Amino acid sequence: MSFFYNIFINLLIFGMNVFSLINDKTKKGVEGRKESLQKVKSVFNDSDEVIWMHAASLGEYEQGLPVLEQLKKEFPGRKILVTFFSPSGYENVVKKRHIADVICYLPFDTNKNVKDFISAFNVKLFFTVKYDFWYNLLNELKAKEVETYVISALFYERQAFFTSYGKWFVKQLKNNIDWFFHQNQHSYVLAKSVGLVNSSVTGDTRFDRVKQLRERENHVDSVIDFKAGEKAVVFGSSWQAEEKIAELLVAKNNEVKLIIAPHDLKRVHHLQQIFPEAILYSQIQNTQKAELSDAQILIINSIGLLSKLYSYADIAVVGGGFHEAGLHNILEAATFGIPVVFGNHYKKNPEADDLIKVNGGKSFESENVATQFILSLIDNEEVLKEMSGNAEKFVTEKPNSTELIIKKIMSL
Repeated sequence: MSFFYNIFINLLIFGMNVFSLINDKTKKGVEGRKESLQKVKSVFNDSDEVIWMHAASLGEYEQGLPVLEQLKKEFPGRKILVTFFSPSGYENVVKKRHIADVICYLPFDTNKNVKDFISAFNVKLFFTVKYDFWYNLLNELKAKEVETYVISALFYERQAFFTSYGKWFVKQLKNNIDWFFHQNQHSYVLAKSVGLVNSSVTGDTRFDRVKQLRERENHVDSVIDFKAGEKAVVFGSSWQAEEKIAELLVAKNNEVKLIIAPHDLKRVHHLQQIFPEAILYSQIQNTQKAELSDAQILIINSIGLLSKLYSYADIAVVGGGFHEAGLHNILEAATFGIPVVFGNHYKKNPEADDLIKVNGGKSFESENVATQFILSLIDNEEVLKEMSGNAEKFVTEKPNSTELIIKKIMSL
């Protein structure tokens, strides 16, 4: 099976190289991987002991960050490496303040790439987040006797491990990973059913991360003047469907304030066409207070503000759930104690089902029905308050996953 896996990896590399000719995002990943080896060589020396976190993309990075930060406290003398598979994760993080000594792309998972990369520094502890497994990498880490973990692990029935041909994949995980820290009991039971017994349920570290958001300074210039005492709906990482909800809300209610942060800044021009009277965030400081308070729509044309903007919201509409793109982070909104509205495509987001169960959020098949629900919330203060309290409680009562993970790692 390893023979077929390596064929797959080479086909993946070939496909990405071809696709990079017409896709800028793929090109960034392909070109960026050519620099990864040199980056670690230029920073780490033979005496450095390295803690390495791998995250597929930005969401997994945020999920793993609380554990990485705590490991840095436990081992202050060790250096930090963070790798990404996705350009979107890499580009978002490398531009911000971070604790890593090196951030780079994970090399493609060929034997040669992996051996060259791992031989360039002294990794002592490695963990991957959720379910991003690369088998040549895991084999080489095992050969180097590196402590290897999966945090916020999430197994589900459609994965290859639970198919008739999945025994090889399971064997790789069983031989090469020291411990699985599962998000929930369902994942834990599935993993044990195929023999992955070195595991425990520690919860989702994203809850630890979003709890931290409450404690920081969440001020965003002039947003309170824009809100002007009215109820505000924040559209987080919006796609076309969520923007349709915004259109419907404006048509039905001329008092509610809308703050729209698109998933891609390329959509800002489109939003300006839909809402010609909207104010751009980049213009907000040059806008008179009276004009701000009169405006109904604020379009965010800057990155890095969304989680702070949720602190101003009365209701959140989180993007990605009305199609197969994948639901964005609903916990960043729920932590501020606001009802969260989203589409019903969220198969890989068990927290969405959990939030619905406690009546802190709602999912919908259509934009029209979602809009009607939001309008009813705006008009019913009692229901709005109840759902807000449920959302906040949902986050607050989750265990400190990071603490449980660190305690176990230190005991192994």
